[in-house]
Amino acid sequence: MTRKLRVGIVGAGIAERHLAGFDWIKDLYEVVVLCSLDEDRGRKLCDRYAIPEYTQDVDTLFRRDDLDLVDICTPPDSHFDLSRRGIEAGKHIICEKPLFGSIAEVDEMAGIVARANGPKLMPIFQYRYGTGLQKVKMLIEKGLTGRPFLTTIETHWWRGPAYYEVPWRGKWKSELGGGLLGHAIHAHDMLNYVHGACAEVFSYGATLVNPIEVEDTATLSVKMANGSLASLSMTLGSRKEISRLRFCFHDLVAESILEPYTMGRDPWTFIAGDEAHQARVDEALAAYETHEDGYTRQFELFHAAIVEDGEPPVTLQDARNSLELVTAAYHSQRTGQPTPLPITASHPLYRSWLPDDMRAAQKFQS
Repeated sequence: MTRKLRVGIVGAGIAERHLAGFDWIKDLYEVVVLCSLDEDRGRKLCDRYAIPEYTQDVDTLFRRDDLDLVDICTPPDSHFDLSRRGIEAGKHIICEKPLFGSIAEVDEMAGIVARANGPKLMPIFQYRYGTGLQKVKMLIEKGLTGRPFLTTIETHWWRGPAYYEVPWRGKWKSELGGGLLGHAIHAHDMLNYVHGACAEVFSYGATLVNPIEVEDTATLSVKMANGSLASLSMTLGSRKEISRLRFCFHDLVAESILEPYTMGRDPWTFIAGDEAHQARVDEALAAYETHEDGYTRQFELFHAAIVEDGEPPVTLQDARNSLELVTAAYHSQRTGQPTPLPITASHPLYRSWLPDDMRAAQKFQS
């Protein structure tokens, strides 16, 4: 019989998408409590998804013996502390993006998880489980793509003034960054997921769309460790919202659909260099085994990792890779120079990528 994991959720915003994901796999998970300071939204979610208990006291979740897992869906500046408390209380943790506020915190959390010796932490990167992107991974593994040349990723969305009426958005202290961190972070993950580590980044960033503290438009030129190049662009000022991923290999071009929030899903196009190779590609694609996608697939795989004591499908290293790209981009924007990766403890932004005045205030407060 399948072991059902009991879940407590913290938050009532993005948590709704997590709940929809859990709802598809009720044989694997049971959400038994939701914690949110917003009682109206929290109780509505409890009613919609038949969650038996609502609370505003997060401390109770970590003290409960009947919870296997705590799912953190709160603003970014609370992620590290809540994750730490959950791991130290012996709970498995799911945490929304962006995971933490520095590479140092990711490294510190790796130590906390190792010392806890049992609880697992999984960052959220659900877009990598879109069927189209999974087919790219399959074709690479089957040797059907050839050597990579160039990747382009566009995250062109719209966020008007109403979006920033939520008090924590658009501020360095609470959101920890702008569109580069909170929106295009999925693009960074998909780039690393397909090609591995980045080697160097040059970036421009600007605040052009709304009067906020953080950037809402950015471009990145990236050298990958595998020798290929990548170009990423992000804006929250696109009246026509699109996301597009395009991977150019020696033997194949793979291109996504343009849907802004489901770009990883089918139908992607896969165009080979000649008819014979196209036939091989088409044969492989026809044999692809379709799974659930998005949050549901990531949660399925995490369940297997927990019950089989394996590695989470998305790891702290995966989150570190994406946050390294963010850190390097911010450093490049401020210095006007390319920034090499990886980001180590000697890097000036290792402990925080916040602007100098914010970092100074943060250090004084600590």
